[in-house]
Amino acid sequence: MTFLIDFLAQAAQMALVLALAPVLVGFTRKVKARLLRRRGAPILQPWYDIVRLLKKETVLAENASWLYRAAPYLIFATTWVAASLVPTFATGLMFNWAADLLALAALLGAGRFFLALAGMDVGTSFGGIGASREMMFGSLAEPATIMIVFAVSLIAGSTQLSEVAAFMSADFALRVSVLFALIALLIVAIAENGRIPVDNPATHLELTMVHEAMILEYSGRHLAVIEMAAALKLLLYVSLIGCVFFPFGLAAHDGGLAAFGAGALAYVGKLATAGFLLALFETQTAKMRVFRVPDFLGAGLMLGLLGALLVFVSRSL
Repeated sequence: MTFLIDFLAQAAQMALVLALAPVLVGFTRKVKARLLRRRGAPILQPWYDIVRLLKKETVLAENASWLYRAAPYLIFATTWVAASLVPTFATGLMFNWAADLLALAALLGAGRFFLALAGMDVGTSFGGIGASREMMFGSLAEPATIMIVFAVSLIAGSTQLSEVAAFMSADFALRVSVLFALIALLIVAIAENGRIPVDNPATHLELTMVHEAMILEYSGRHLAVIEMAAALKLLLYVSLIGCVFFPFGLAAHDGGLAAFGAGALAYVGKLATAGFLLALFETQTAKMRVFRVPDFLGAGLMLGLLGALLVFVSRSL
């Protein structure tokens, strides 16, 4: 019976992140439109677009290889697994042993690798430009992520997300190292999801495209799967920030249905708060030049490094 409950709780988390990912994107767009004094599309519009794309015919380039066809499913699989491992409404679920910060970094790196290969596969100039920019940004985002992992693991004594969340909730205190790690993770999250000021997901301007340039040749179900993976990636980073730095409302794995329900409500509240803050930030910020993005990510790398050094020095004194 215990195994069945654990299995259902893990399955519920996987279904929850899959259902809420497009809703988070739609909510962010709605809030952004309201802040700009526009009506905006419905919150469920990303779901409508995904369903519509699934019904459309898939058009492939003549020189597309098997990798081009398989890449959307590989990207979706790695992103969904990573998003499902992050504790959302409860900790200590069935796959808790795999919910490790280093494992998440590896899964996200694999998704970026497949996306870049798919962008270069058909040989278009836009795909090559987008893939080169994506790998350039990734070469700075991944070291920054590792520095953040080092800082958090030195503070909590573990890279397991459930243990990190338990430590942060029990020993919550304002630390400079934690603040540096939080700001660094916010910078990485903005860059990895192609949000303003790094990229603008609402435009298709050729000279500035990064993510959109790599998926420009996709259509039909392939494009739907990639769009779903992009929404899951945004939700993943929001869930990660909430789990590590704001682990309030998380239920224990044996808390029961009432605790799970309260944890789910707290998680939805975190998503709504993050979506509102993201929309507010994007309305107040202009997109930067592409060649300024390494400076932006370099700041995140330095903040992560400073956070790890502060923890190390404080432990050694």
